[in-house]
Amino acid sequence: MIVTPVGHGAYGTRDGEQPVRWVERDRELAVLGDLARRTAAGHPGLVVVQGPDGIGRTALLHTLTADARRLGLRVLHTRADPDRRTLPLGTVRALWGAMPADTLPGPATPPRQPAPGEAARAPAGVLHRALTGWHEAVRTTAARGPLLIAIDDVHEADPVSLRCLAYTARRLTGLPVLLALGRRDGNAWTPLDEAAMAQPLCRVVRPRPLTAPGIGRLARRLTGADTEARFQADCLAATGGSPLLVTGLVTALRERGVSLTGAGLEAAGDHDLPAFRECVVRLLRRQPPPTVRAAQAVAVLGDAADRETCAQLARADATTFARALSALGSLGLAHASSRTDGWSLTHPAVRNAVLADTPAGQRAALHGRAARLLHDGGAPTSDVAEHLLRSEVTADQPWAKAVLLDTARKAMLDGAVARAVELLRRCVPDGAADACDPDLVAELGIAESRVDTAAGIRHLTAVLDRVSRPGLRFASLSALVGGLARTGQVDRAVTLLARHRSAMAGTAAGAASARLLEADMLMAAIDNLDAYTKILKTESFHMDLPGDTPEARALLAWRAFISVCRMDHVPQALSAAGTVIRMGGPTTDSTVTLATAASVLLYGDRPHEADRAYRQLMDGTDVRSQAYPTLLALGAAADERLGALDEALRTTAKALRKTRIARATRHEALPLAVRLHTFLDQGDLAAATGLAAEMPDPRADDDWQWNELLCARGRLRLAQGEPRAALRDLTECGHRQRAWHRTNPAVSFWWYWAGQAHLAVGDRTAAVELGEWAVGLARPAGLPCALGTGLELLAEAADERDRLALLDEAESVLAPTRAALLLARVRVLRGRALQRAGHTQAARTVLHKGWRETHALGARALHAAAHQALLATGARPRRAVSGRSGALTRSEAQVARLAADGWSNTRIADALFVTRRTVEAHLTSVYRKLGLSSGRRELRRGLEPDTGAGSAEPPHPQ
Repeated sequence: MIVTPVGHGAYGTRDGEQPVRWVERDRELAVLGDLARRTAAGHPGLVVVQGPDGIGRTALLHTLTADARRLGLRVLHTRADPDRRTLPLGTVRALWGAMPADTLPGPATPPRQPAPGEAARAPAGVLHRALTGWHEAVRTTAARGPLLIAIDDVHEADPVSLRCLAYTARRLTGLPVLLALGRRDGNAWTPLDEAAMAQPLCRVVRPRPLTAPGIGRLARRLTGADTEARFQADCLAATGGSPLLVTGLVTALRERGVSLTGAGLEAAGDHDLPAFRECVVRLLRRQPPPTVRAAQAVAVLGDAADRETCAQLARADATTFARALSALGSLGLAHASSRTDGWSLTHPAVRNAVLADTPAGQRAALHGRAARLLHDGGAPTSDVAEHLLRSEVTADQPWAKAVLLDTARKAMLDGAVARAVELLRRCVPDGAADACDPDLVAELGIAESRVDTAAGIRHLTAVLDRVSRPGLRFASLSALVGGLARTGQVDRAVTLLARHRSAMAGTAAGAASARLLEADMLMAAIDNLDAYTKILKTESFHMDLPGDTPEARALLAWRAFISVCRMDHVPQALSAAGTVIRMGGPTTDSTVTLATAASVLLYGDRPHEADRAYRQLMDGTDVRSQAYPTLLALGAAADERLGALDEALRTTAKALRKTRIARATRHEALPLAVRLHTFLDQGDLAAATGLAAEMPDPRADDDWQWNELLCARGRLRLAQGEPRAALRDLTECGHRQRAWHRTNPAVSFWWYWAGQAHLAVGDRTAAVELGEWAVGLARPAGLPCALGTGLELLAEAADERDRLALLDEAESVLAPTRAALLLARVRVLRGRALQRAGHTQAARTVLHKGWRETHALGARALHAAAHQALLATGARPRRAVSGRSGALTRSEAQVARLAADGWSNTRIADALFVTRRTVEAHLTSVYRKLGLSSGRRELRRGLEPDTGAGSAEPPHPQ
């Protein structure tokens, strides 16, 4: 047996690569194996293995040649090379030359004379001698034994070789020859196709795409692990069942460490997948130019692109483009949209591969043409702008400038400031600001002042006096004053403010605008320690403004906020915040102004009032706005202080839903801190430890926003039994709070946890100093939560004879507040103190209250401590029955009241615009908190003592 491979890569496999074990190819292998056996028995055969690239044509031919060798057939195989298409006999010559030399026609063995009429049927330019010589060589070689001639990619062969193969295909009768041809779908019909398909003995094998279970089996063979049904279905959708693409995708995911799950595959578009990209590029480079251009057009235009627009971008007529899309579909790279007439690439990773293989200049040109096509077709300006940003189209073209400017303004309204800057900078090239419209440069400077302050200051300073529109001029001045304050240039900011006051003196509008400018300056200065310190020394913070205009309320809110943080005239600050909230509203005042006033209430130890204000603001704020995550974080902070722990976790989850914890910025520091505190309040040390392991180090940045996260981490270390490590974090937090003039003990309770850490290391003196500091500030300022917590710390550091008095006072201070968790914690400590003092019955009564309350709040660790303390008094608590509807969150209280009125879960879900599962979850929590064993039958009675969670009764939905 002689095996003669001809040409590199005859089977399409890499050197040393073993062919993959077959999946879902039993039918095809059976046909090919039967043909090989028949040829070994002396019968002729003709088979065409036809299908798109990547379906496994080459691998099937490889298996056929291996079977032929085992059966004793002589094997000649090659792959038609498109580079030799212009060389006559390029493909056949390789096979012909591989035949034994003594079988080739020569002078001693002249070729057979043509039969009458054969010469006339020979095509022009093809000598009949070549046709007969080739066939004679095949016949002579077959005379020595059965022969397999396998030619892959026969559609790439030169025309003369195709004629020769067709000549033999018509004359296989009586020859022990199996002619096996690999052909790609979609190529033009050739003489060989006409000859082959006309033969009765011709068999056509069309490999089918893999099914979802087949993909699962292939993945198991590649990785050794089973995959879920969702992954198999999603992988089928992403690859069209192409074995090449499936293999490349699974291999790429494994190399990147991405789990073979539906979620992992969904997120795979965010990763670079070299193995998969190589497969996609290999398939595309084998396609004709129209198909490649179609893939690029669909990739550039994105998902569900309009077919007509794609065809125009690909510079193809409708028929050619339809044929190209069909080819992409057969390759598993594209599919039709189920909702529109457009087409999409099957997966973001396919799109990434197509774009990566497109040269940068060509890709930019495609985006430029796409922008113009979409603009002319009336597409949304945001879609057009996306392509303009990726193109080389300049904004000196009026249509492009108009699109960029319109999209930038919409982005500013949506709070996407960085996006607006990116768009506006295309309209104002570097170094060309002086030659541009001053109003346009001003808009860029206003946007830049919030993300690139130095650039914003530079642009606004250059054009401030040349801005034509009064409203834009004031907005520019406001942004410039804020930017200067934010970068520590307070003197320049104050000078601009004084100049504005002088220019607008004597007018009501001038006074109002000056107040708004001052408010903007204060808001910006709190982000720069030097500027903030200088402003505290130079500016007045009196709060006697009437609050009758939005501008006055904005200034009043910021003066009150700064005053309450630094413990300066706290009662007046609380009164001013109440004025802002009472007289202002979302239709007249900015969300920032109202949220600032609510924060005064939070730091003034009125968390229930702050929570109500935050909730009202959230109800009226667009969830896409930049302020919404901040409102969620502040609302969660109020919830945690009130003991609404489940609500705090839900709210922080919403605030962090788009955040990668490891890359959190100062804007996400507060919700992270509240979440960490809440886990510790619940006694979930594992969850708290996991969150802390992901989050960035709060010591790395000295902005004040990180202070509370530093406090929460110190508290976690204390819970982990590392008091000295906790002290390092908590002491650093205290230093930072004082440096930022946040000396109000109700702003952060770092001092309480630092006192606990001091007690843990045996330093009672330091703990007493912290407690006395907090009590000394909180008592005259009227801060009940801080006062009660400070008294609790002093009690824990005091002797037994003084402890009960301090805890009695702490409980009496906290009882009128709605800080349920703080009150429950004090009651548990007081019950223990009573028990140690021998007042067993009184201890049992107090501990039972704390035991019920901690259970209702979900504070598991504190509840366990209360349980142990109760047992020490001789009590035998069986089940926690709190009966406190005040422990319910606002959402739970609303659902509970509707259920008590006889509403079904479905009706409640429809009325509140939530899912039925959410209603069921709320009711389960309500039953647990209220200790109701019979569910709805006891619900009305359980709600009688109280109607809400620290707020007024929620209204019935209409």
